Amino acid sequence: MALGMFLGCGSTQGAKNPTSSSKSNAVQNTPAAPNAFPVIHVFVALCDNVNQGIVPVSASLGNGDNPNTNLYWGAAFGVKTFFGKSKDWELLAETKNPSPAILDRLIFKKKGADIFMIADAYRGKEISQAIWDFLEAASGKSGEQLSVTSGTRKISFNSGGSSDLVAYVGHDGLMDFTLESTPKALDAKKRKAIILACISQKYFAKPLERSGAEPLVWTTGLMAPEAYILSAAIDGWLKKETDEQVRVRAAKAYHSYQKCGLKAANNLFATGW
Repeated sequence: MALGMFLGCGSTQGAKNPTSSSKSNAVQNTPAAPNAFPVIHVFVALCDNVNQGIVPVSASLGNGDNPNTNLYWGAAFGVKTFFGKSKDWELLAETKNPSPAILDRLIFKKKGADIFMIADAYRGKEISQAIWDFLEAASGKSGEQLSVTSGTRKISFNSGGSSDLVAYVGHDGLMDFTLESTPKALDAKKRKAIILACISQKYFAKPLERSGAEPLVWTTGLMAPEAYILSAAIDGWLKKETDEQVRVRAAKAYHSYQKCGLKAANNLFATGW
């Protein structure tokens, strides 16, 4: 499974220019309101054999319209499955089709703490929208107000730019296409960003810098954007470790699952500018 996932993110062959209805929309001028507790927003572009420039994986893993079996969502190391089985996180809510581009939305709560994670699964053909929305959140654009029930409490918080940590998971679409524009920072808040995609340090550097966010973990080469990396990085961030300590956590997790050698894993993950 891990080998197949690695192969899925290894090429830009057959790249197609995805279309998106709002990737070039002007960013609103009002910065996002802060939340009262830590919020993480994860943007997942579902693996898609047809609409993304990847080495094809199996039909079920690479069906960008079926999150249940998708490599980056419903498969063993996909975001939904991995965090759904975690002893540290509790799934509080799931919403199907919250928008035309998003097929599935999950809201997790860290067990024992008011820390929430929103995870959105974008249609594979909407990869440019996923990247655009990630960059808008990084820039501080207001998201949605969401409400969940935890025990006897109803808790509300804001997504998008109100998040303290934003993450993109999936194929590096910027290897295949160029966004017509990229969002500019709306405030001085330095949100942290995780970008689990092939060679993300190279391809996301300019748009991420323009957004005002700071790279916590990104990559220097081809890789498998699996959820255990995201989990390890989030754990370190929540413990208020240094960015370098978080990077090392990500590298160790990658080596643990991929058996690629710790030196290779350390070379694969970077932090900061």
